[in-house]
Amino acid sequence: MWQDSGNAYGASSSQNQYYAGAPPAPHGVPLQFYAPSPVSSSFYGSRTSLDGNVGAQGAISQQAVPPGYGGNIQPAGGWWTAFGTGGFEGEPPLLEELGINFWHIRTKSLAVLNPLRKVDERIMDDADLAGPLLFILCFGTFLLLSGKPQFGYIYGVGLLGSASIYTLLNLMSEKGIDAYRVVSVLGYCLLPMVVVGALSVMVTLDGSLGYVLSMLSILWCTYAASGIFVAVLRMSDQRFLVAYPVGLLYGCFALLSVFNAGGSGSR
Repeated sequence: MWQDSGNAYGASSSQNQYYAGAPPAPHGVPLQFYAPSPVSSSFYGSRTSLDGNVGAQGAISQQAVPPGYGGNIQPAGGWWTAFGTGGFEGEPPLLEELGINFWHIRTKSLAVLNPLRKVDERIMDDADLAGPLLFILCFGTFLLLSGKPQFGYIYGVGLLGSASIYTLLNLMSEKGIDAYRVVSVLGYCLLPMVVVGALSVMVTLDGSLGYVLSMLSILWCTYAASGIFVAVLRMSDQRFLVAYPVGLLYGCFALLSVFNAGGSGSR
C-alpha cells in the first residue's frame, strides 16, 4: 500500500478520476458531493401563497351545472309548505303521495251531483278512498248530531252491501271490476244521502217531508252509481239490473237517516 502525497485525505489514484473535473477544495474544507438547496427555493417560496390567501374561484351560480341536475329550489316557508310541492319542480304534493287528491275528489263529486251529464268511462282509473271515507264520516256525524248514533250500522251495511255488489257486477260483466273501485263508486255516490243527513240535524225526517227527501236521495244515488258502473264496465243494456241492488243498498242508508235503529221503542 502506498499513499498519494498530493491527496491530503489519502484517496487513491483510482478514485481521483471521478473528481478530475471538480475544482480543488481548499485545505481544511471537506468535499461537497452535492450543493444544498437554497433557502429561497421554489417550493418554500411558493409556500407563502398558501397561508390564508386562498380566494374564491367564482360564484356557485356561475359554475357549469351538469344536465339533468337542474331545478328550482324554493325557499323554506311555513307549515303549509308540507302540503304543496315545496321542493323540486314536478314533485307531487305530500297529500297526493298519500293518496289524497282534492282535484280528483272535486271532479268525482261534481260527476255525482250532475248525473245527467255523460260519464267518462275512465273516471275510475284513479280510484281512491279519501272521498268516500270523508263522506261516510260526515254522514255518520250528521246522524249523530240529530240523535241517531248509527256508526256501527253504517259500517256493517256498507261492508256487506259493497261485497254483494262486487260479486254481482263480476258475475254480470265480462270485463270485471275490483273491490277497490266498487267501494270508491258507492262511497262517492253517497253524497246526496249526506245532504239528507245534514238536513236531519235541522228538521225531523220521520214524516212526509223526510220520506220524500229520502226517496229522492235514493233515486239520485242509484242513478249516479249505476251510470258510473255502466260506463266503466260497458253494460249499457243492463243498467236496470245494476240499479236494482244498488238502490236496495242506498235504501238501507236512507232508513238509517230517517229512523233510529238503535233507539228504544216507546211503550
